[in-house]
Amino acid sequence: MSSKQQRKKIGGEHLQRIIDLCTSIEEKGLDPFLVDVEDILDVVREYFPEWELPEELSLDAETIHRLASVIKLQSDWVKHRSTSLYTDPFLLEEKIRKLTKVELATLFLEVWHPIVEFEQISPHSLTEAIKYWQSLLPIDERWLQIDPQKREAGTVTREELIRQRILAEKTFSEDLEAFWNELKEKVGENEKILYWDFVGANSYDETIQRAYLTSFLITYGYATLEIDRLEEEIFIKPYEEPVSMLGKKQVVSIPVSISNEEWMKWKRGLQN
Repeated sequence: MSSKQQRKKIGGEHLQRIIDLCTSIEEKGLDPFLVDVEDILDVVREYFPEWELPEELSLDAETIHRLASVIKLQSDWVKHRSTSLYTDPFLLEEKIRKLTKVELATLFLEVWHPIVEFEQISPHSLTEAIKYWQSLLPIDERWLQIDPQKREAGTVTREELIRQRILAEKTFSEDLEAFWNELKEKVGENEKILYWDFVGANSYDETIQRAYLTSFLITYGYATLEIDRLEEEIFIKPYEEPVSMLGKKQVVSIPVSISNEEWMKWKRGLQN
């Protein structure tokens, strides 16, 4: 295959991924701002001079059409927020912090509408109470004397408690620290590693366990995720020291599928 044909093949794959991404946003109602319009336009401009055949030009036109649909969704999102008196929660928080105690108490009293409930004993409730007490057994029958069994106190070793799974051999923090060091060793001089190349293991159960620990690495600030939406790849990037995310930025949950099918696909990729 010539270099020109190879470039056209790569360009076509790029455009198809863009079309799939835009279609997914339209059909699933995802956030339209996940698409970086300027980056996609740069990709379209880069490969446009390569197209010669009608099907290649048709693919280019469909890409522009899908991108235009996403831009319309972005426009509709902005119009909806501007006409529905939407206020960013961080702006509200800033306004509340600037209020004095008196102003805050006054606002609370203006919007406070307590619910008042009136209860009283009715003939029906008295009848039900009498039926309940009459149905109870006498106290001497309810409080039967039970001789407690006497047992001698004994001792148990830590190894026995670990064997019976009452105590863990290592604490969770120790496991997490060791897992973090493993991530940094695998990354080495590189800044990051593919998600599946790190969490993937020989068995599916072990893969689930590694994905579980990885989620805590990211939550506790030991590492972060980087997503390449065009290439549809997820990377893990470890930090040299744990980073606290508290108060710095809004935490976003990123779901990653760890199904048995995804694991089998990753295993086949290693074998090839």
